[in-house]
Amino acid sequence: MADIDVQQLLDAAEDGINSYLNEARAESRIDEQQFGQARENTFPNLRHWMTTTRYREICPSLLEGLRRTIEAERWEELVNAYRQSCRFGTGGIRGMMAFDYESIKRLKEEGLSAPILRGPNTINEIVLLRTSAGVAKFGRAQQPAFSKVVIGYDSRVRGADFARIVARLFLAYGYTVYFFDEPCPYPEVTFAIPSPPVKADVGILLSASHNDYRYNGYKLSCSNGSQFDPEQRDEMYKQYIAGVEPDDIRLVAFSEVPAERLVFLGGDGPIEGFDYGSDQPRILNMHKLHADHARSFLMMRDLAEYERQAEDPLTIGFCAYHGAGRKAVPRMLREAGFREDCLRIVTRNGLNDLDGLFPSFESRAGMERQPDPGDERAARTAVEAFTLEHGPFDQLDVMLGTDPDADRCGVVVPVPESQRELFGGQEWTLLPADSVWAILLWYQFEQETRAHGRVRDAERKFIVLSHTTSEALIHLAKKYGLGAIKTWVGFASLAAAVRDIWEGKRLPELSEGRTPPLPPLSKGGSQTDALCHPFVCESYGMHTGRRSINVAAVEQSNGFSLLGGPPPDNRSLGSGGHVRDKDGTLAALLVAEVAAYAKREGTTLYDLIDRRVHLDPDVGLFVTHYEPDPLDGEYPGIEGDRKKKAILHKALNLYRSIAGGTLELGGNRVTGGAMYRTGKYDALYPPTHDFVFPDEGLRFYFGDKRNHATVRPSGTGNSLRFHVQLHGQPTAENLIDMKRDLAGRAKGIVDHVRELLGAPRS
Repeated sequence: MADIDVQQLLDAAEDGINSYLNEARAESRIDEQQFGQARENTFPNLRHWMTTTRYREICPSLLEGLRRTIEAERWEELVNAYRQSCRFGTGGIRGMMAFDYESIKRLKEEGLSAPILRGPNTINEIVLLRTSAGVAKFGRAQQPAFSKVVIGYDSRVRGADFARIVARLFLAYGYTVYFFDEPCPYPEVTFAIPSPPVKADVGILLSASHNDYRYNGYKLSCSNGSQFDPEQRDEMYKQYIAGVEPDDIRLVAFSEVPAERLVFLGGDGPIEGFDYGSDQPRILNMHKLHADHARSFLMMRDLAEYERQAEDPLTIGFCAYHGAGRKAVPRMLREAGFREDCLRIVTRNGLNDLDGLFPSFESRAGMERQPDPGDERAARTAVEAFTLEHGPFDQLDVMLGTDPDADRCGVVVPVPESQRELFGGQEWTLLPADSVWAILLWYQFEQETRAHGRVRDAERKFIVLSHTTSEALIHLAKKYGLGAIKTWVGFASLAAAVRDIWEGKRLPELSEGRTPPLPPLSKGGSQTDALCHPFVCESYGMHTGRRSINVAAVEQSNGFSLLGGPPPDNRSLGSGGHVRDKDGTLAALLVAEVAAYAKREGTTLYDLIDRRVHLDPDVGLFVTHYEPDPLDGEYPGIEGDRKKKAILHKALNLYRSIAGGTLELGGNRVTGGAMYRTGKYDALYPPTHDFVFPDEGLRFYFGDKRNHATVRPSGTGNSLRFHVQLHGQPTAENLIDMKRDLAGRAKGIVDHVRELLGAPRS
C-alpha cells in the first residue's frame, strides 16, 4: 500500500469526477439539483476516505480498490459510491455492496480483504461500523443505558463476516452480544430480542431481504422487536450516526471478552466449523423457542395425529430461494406433524444452499433477477427446479417458498383444469399474497365461529393492513364483527398503528390519511399541501374504544404476522401475539395448516379461496395486479435519481389532470383521486412550485373506492410500484369470466399508465 500515491490519485479523481458530472448535466442525464449535490459531496467524501488512517486500518484494501477504479476511469461508479451516504430509512440502511458481478464474486472468494470499490454509499465494513458506532453510542446515552444487542445475518455474500465485525464493535462498547451462529430468519431476530431469555435493547440483521446479489443491508429493531419509532430513529441518525468520528470505531475479538458477554443463538449444540472464540461457548436454542411459539398459533389441535394416520396426507413442496429458511421452515413443518415422506424440498440448482450469489437467479437481458418468492418469475424458477428433481408438480397440494431472510412467504398451488385457461394452460399459479392472507383470515374466523358460534371477543379484535393490500380483508373483518385499520406501506406503519391502539389512543377520523373534509382536488393540485397522517390511512369500526387485540398484520408484499393484545410492557411481544415484523416462516406453517384443512374437507387451497372468499357476497372478487418498475432492481445510480423524478413529474401532471374530468386509464374513466404524502422524504426531495414527493403514492379511482390504480415511488431507492385493484360480484357460473375480465382490465391499466409515464417494461 505504501506504493500508492494518494495525492496523485486524488488529483486524477477530481478531474474525472468533474468531467463526468459536467457531461452528464450537459446531456440532461442528471438535473441541476443532482449536479449541485454531487459536485458538493463527491470529492470531499472521497478525500476524507482516502486520507483517514483509521479507515485504512479497518480496511487495508480500501486504497487498492480505489486505485483500480480511478486508473480504469470508472467515474460514474466513483460518483455513485461517494456522492452521498447510504440513506438511513425506516428500518436502517440498504444498498449495493458493489455495482458489478465480478466485484461481488471477488468479495465472496477473497473475503473482506477483496480490493473492490468501497465508499459511503455502498455497504461495506466501514459503513457498517460507522453506523454501529452511532447506534452503540445512542444506546449508551439512553436512560437506562442499552446493554444487550442481538445480531444475525442471512445468506448474503460475506454476511457472517460483516455481522462478526459489527458484534466486535458492540463488545468494545461494553454490550452483551447475542450472536446467531448460522444464517437465520429475520423473524428469529425480532423474536429473540424481547424473549425472556434475552430481553435485549436492540437487534440488527445483516440482510437485504429479497433484493439481488449485489445488495446487503442493516436492519434495526428496537427492544420489542419492531422497527424504531420515527422520533427515536431520527435522533439516532442525526445526533449519533451522522456525527461518528473515525476513532469512535472500536473493536475487540470474541476471544477477548468474558464468556457471559457473548452468547450464541442457534440450535441444540455447536455447529462444526464455526468460530465461537472459545472451546465452551454459551449457546441458547433460539430455533426451538421460535418454532414452539409459531406452533402455538395452529388451530387444528389434532393436526399431527390426523396427518400421521391419513391415507392421503398433505404433500408439501418447499423452496428456500438460497436463504435462511432452508432449515427453519422444514423443521417447523415436521414438528407440527406434517410427514417427512410428504415433504419435498427443492435442492436442484443449489436452491437449498446458502449462496449469496443466488446462482438460480442469474442476470437476464441485463437485469439482475431477485430471489423473491412473491415474484411469479422467481416462482417459475422454483417450480421448474422442483419438477426436474421430484417429478410432476400436480403431485403437490401446495408449494411454499421464503426469501433469503425468510420474512416473506410465497405460495404456489395447482390450478384446477377448468381454470388453467386463465394462466395460459399452466398447471400451477403463484397465489397473490392478498388471496393467501384472505383465506388465512377466513379460516381463523370460521374455526372460531364453528367452535363458539361467533368469533370470540370480536368486539375487541381488529386487523391492520397496508393501503396497497386487498380490501377483501376489510370486508372479511367487517363480516365477522372485527375492526380494521389501513396504514401506509411497511411493518413500521402497521406496528405503529397497533401500538397506538394498545396505548388506548383513539385514531382520528381519517379519509385518505387526512382529517375530513379533504381539500378539493383542483387542476392546480391543492391537495399537494395537505400532509397525511404519519402512518394511518383509514380505519373501519375502530371508534368504539374497545378494540385492543390484533389478529393479523398483513402486506401485499408477502408479509404477515399477528401482534396480539396489549403487551405487559414496551419491551415485550403483544399478549398472545407474535413478532412485530413480518414472519415468512410462521406464514408458511399457517398456510400448510389451511391446505391440510382443505384436503380434509375434500377440496384444495385454490378452490377454498374461490368458494369462501371470491363467491362470498359479503366480500366478492377483488383482483389485484402489481408491477415494480424496473421489474428488477432499480434505476441505477445518480442517473437513476433523475429518471425516477422525471417519471414522478409526469405522474403528478397525470394526477392534476383528474380535475378536468376526461382522464381515462386503460379505457377506464378516472372519477377521482388522492395524493398520499406524509412528507417523510421531503429532506431528500425538497418541494418546489411544481414538484412534491408523493411518498405513499398517487391514487386514481374508477367509479368507487373499491376500484383504483396507484403509482407509488420508493423513498430510499430509485424505483416505482404500480398497483391496481378491481372488484366484482361473481356467481359460480360467471366466476371464471369475471376473473379473466378483471385481470385483463388491470393489466391494461398498468400498460396504459406505463405508456403515459414513459416507463415501458424493461
